[in-house]
Amino acid sequence: MTAAARDTSPEGWGEERSRTVTWHDPMVGASQGLARSGIDYIHAMIDGELPPPPISGLMQLEIVSATPGHVVFTCLPDESSYNPIGAVHGGLVCTLLDSVAGCALHSTLPQGRGYTSVEIKVNYLKAVRATSGLLTATGTVVRAGSRVGFTEGVVTDESGAIVATATSTLLVFDLP
Repeated sequence: MTAAARDTSPEGWGEERSRTVTWHDPMVGASQGLARSGIDYIHAMIDGELPPPPISGLMQLEIVSATPGHVVFTCLPDESSYNPIGAVHGGLVCTLLDSVAGCALHSTLPQGRGYTSVEIKVNYLKAVRATSGLLTATGTVVRAGSRVGFTEGVVTDESGAIVATATSTLLVFDLP
């Protein structure tokens, strides 16, 4: 928001807040990822050898661990992701689930293979707020076929309560 806009903000809006997002060139990781298996690519991001994708900084996602067919991410939502009724927007939770679902499948793929989401079905079970604390998302492969993969995801809040679940269908293809 510009200084002029701040000066004209209606009384009662409260103090303006901000958050800075930074990222690295996304094509560095993507191009180097082509030369690795999925699990090696994910481990390179976890180990800081390759930069995380820009969406990680925007949505405050962090890849915590990965084994073939299983990944864990965390996310610390804040007010910047609130919807109009004062809760974290479901789109953030859906993005978190889509990310763990996709990366779970990616962790099983050999070098030269990629994936994209075809469908995701999300069940929201509990409202998420900044006071929910650190969210933990786990993605697990149900079936990794040569053309289609099926995965599941679960998000819990800091207390361990399940806030959302998902099932996902993903298309597997050869990378250029």
